[in-house]
Amino acid sequence: MNTAREWGYLIVWEFHPKAGLESRFEQAYGPNGIWARFFRRGEGYCGTELVQDTNETGRYLTIDVWASREAYEKFRQTNLEEYNQLDRQCEEMTQAELKLGMFERLGKEELEASS
Repeated sequence: MNTAREWGYLIVWEFHPKAGLESRFEQAYGPNGIWARFFRRGEGYCGTELVQDTNETGRYLTIDVWASREAYEKFRQTNLEEYNQLDRQCEEMTQAELKLGMFERLGKEELEASS
């Protein structure tokens, strides 16, 4: 992932992969997975993190990191058909998927001004 100063927007999802498909899920949703490769085509994409809950087996979070909300929205709108196709393709691996939220970084302007 790029340096901390470059990002301004996060999209966080919670996933529960189907039993036996955890490894396949991790490959698809990890930082070098199919979603990350798709997003890399977008200007302003900073990276994807995949984390696993240490208290609840089978619970994962993905954190997609973008330079700005505008960069993400532009990419998604421009690539909506492919985005939806990829989503349908990957949903067979999961038993549950929930968007936890979209978060903007506070104080980003101050960081940019001090660079």
